[in-house]
Amino acid sequence: MQKVWDVISQIWTARDIRNKLLMTAALLFVYRLLAHVPVAGIDRVALANLFSGSQLLGLLDIFSGGTLANFSLIALGLGPYINASIIIQLLTVIFPKLEELSKEGEYGRELINQYTRLLTIPIAILQGFGMYLLLKGQAVIGNLNPLLLLAFIVTMTAGTMLAVWIGELITEYGIGNGISLLIFAGIVGRLPVTLGQTFVTFETLNPLNILVFVVAAFVLIAAVVFMNEASRNITVHYARRVKAGQSGGSQVTHIPLRLNQAGVIPIIFAISLVLLPSLAAQFLEKAGNAQISLIARNVASFMDPNKIPYNLIYFLLVVAFAFFYTTVVFNPEKISEDMKKYGGFIPGIRPGPTTAQYLAAVLNRITLVGAIFLGLLAVLPAVAQAVFAIPSLSLGGTGILIVVSVVLETTKSLQSQMLLKSYDRFI
Repeated sequence: MQKVWDVISQIWTARDIRNKLLMTAALLFVYRLLAHVPVAGIDRVALANLFSGSQLLGLLDIFSGGTLANFSLIALGLGPYINASIIIQLLTVIFPKLEELSKEGEYGRELINQYTRLLTIPIAILQGFGMYLLLKGQAVIGNLNPLLLLAFIVTMTAGTMLAVWIGELITEYGIGNGISLLIFAGIVGRLPVTLGQTFVTFETLNPLNILVFVVAAFVLIAAVVFMNEASRNITVHYARRVKAGQSGGSQVTHIPLRLNQAGVIPIIFAISLVLLPSLAAQFLEKAGNAQISLIARNVASFMDPNKIPYNLIYFLLVVAFAFFYTTVVFNPEKISEDMKKYGGFIPGIRPGPTTAQYLAAVLNRITLVGAIFLGLLAVLPAVAQAVFAIPSLSLGGTGILIVVSVVLETTKSLQSQMLLKSYDRFI
């Protein structure tokens, strides 16, 4: 305990780090304050009922930082920006010019960030209009004339860009990644509510089930931390170089292959696809054609989140997207070419295509473990409801994964700041 207080004292006495922490706290406070400024004309009771029955909206609320359930001025939150970031990242792999731009250091990264911001605007406009249609169909909001509709969409888009701006201010002047911290703040800010909704259902359970549930929650958090940090290190040797008659020593380094290369992105992709049929069925059930309405009801029944087909499809989609995204962000052929160019080799493996095949084989094996873990984490709420007989589980594995990842990332950022501060003392 004394060591913890010593570390806190060191952090607080470092003026630069203290100012960054205070700036981060102030910006998070402003963001959470904006999250409670409601939009006029919304039926709060109907909105609460809508969110309680939709897993898609619940996930969107997580990535909006908890602003969507309140339908505040920044209701869309960071969802459009996250979608734009994923699209730009995929386009970087498809278009060589974007890939070259991403390698041009600070200038290239800033330009790509600018493209991401610009792409966020049309996505926010589309999501704002889609949100209006959804709320209108569920009688949460009334009919709006064209001028009010335009004002509604502009407000939603401006709120998203304001949230992005606050996140970038945290990244530049605070500690850690601003976008991740805003999502983290939204989940933690709603944690008392979500835990309350979950523990209310424990009144009908026996004490043994409650104990098993609490122990399982701690085991899950430990597993998320372990899987998030786990990696397979591939040893790489660089050949000796002879210069001016002198032979330099060989260099040994490692290529860290993480078990979870994709993070939470496969879950985002999978939930977007698996819930599309259910959302489409909700609209088509009110169609005038009796046959279309019947098909829509059958689709909605088949894709019920509490049934096995839905969770099985969800699990398989998460595993598939985990493999897909890993192949996007890690290219074994390129890594092997770079190693061969600079005289690097893996002991016992020939440079070139053989090295690429070896890296791909190792990557596929460890990605399978990480993908299965992500898939189980995604369907965890449904499994917990079935095992512990809980009518509703408000806090899922996706939220835990985000919270743990952000805490670890921010802790590492703070440690690097303290390390730089300790180096400054020797200069």
